[in-house]
Amino acid sequence: MIYRTTFSLYCSIIGLLLLTSFTGIITQKSLKLFDGRTFRGWEGDTLKSWRIENGSIIGGSLEQTVPKNNFLCTNRSYSDFVLRLKTRLVGQAGFINAGIQFRSQRLSNPSHEMIGYQADIGPKYWGSLYDESRRNKTLVMPDSVAIAKLVKVNEWNDVELRCEKRHITIFLNGTKTVDYNEMDESLPQSGLIGLQIHGGGKAEVYYKDITITELH
Repeated sequence: MIYRTTFSLYCSIIGLLLLTSFTGIITQKSLKLFDGRTFRGWEGDTLKSWRIENGSIIGGSLEQTVPKNNFLCTNRSYSDFVLRLKTRLVGQAGFINAGIQFRSQRLSNPSHEMIGYQADIGPKYWGSLYDESRRNKTLVMPDSVAIAKLVKVNEWNDVELRCEKRHITIFLNGTKTVDYNEMDESLPQSGLIGLQIHGGGKAEVYYKDITITELH
């Protein structure tokens, strides 16, 4: 009788610990970074370069060539997280490109630029990982044939970024396109999140349903 009671108590404790652990995983909250109506929590050129329409943040112009790179940034930094959003890129002429900065900072000279990692968006660059204003090179370029099958041209595409310590993964429309481990320990692994419209083209980029889950 004592053995059964002890064993039952033991099983109850183990079950409670497992349930608590499991609950801790599934109750991580996904927070909206964009409320769909205002630029609350963001900063940038909201007079000329960025606007909000129909629940989307829009950067750039189809009428005039975007003169230079421009970024809309979060007001706070993030280190380990899962970022999810939908993006759509359309263009008529010039360099049609955009991107999602993360673990990044604004530069003071020139003030319109950012430095850090970027999930690149645009023809020949969809699904890749670029190092903006630092190493100035593509760190991971996925297979172009595979990407061509994934990208929904001129339509909404799902992007997911996962940053955990020095491990970075990028998913495009549910398929992993980047699996990267940063070997340079001097590079910061926290920073701002920024939405980019690239200069040099008549283009508009749309972002919506932007959520983040911080990993602890």
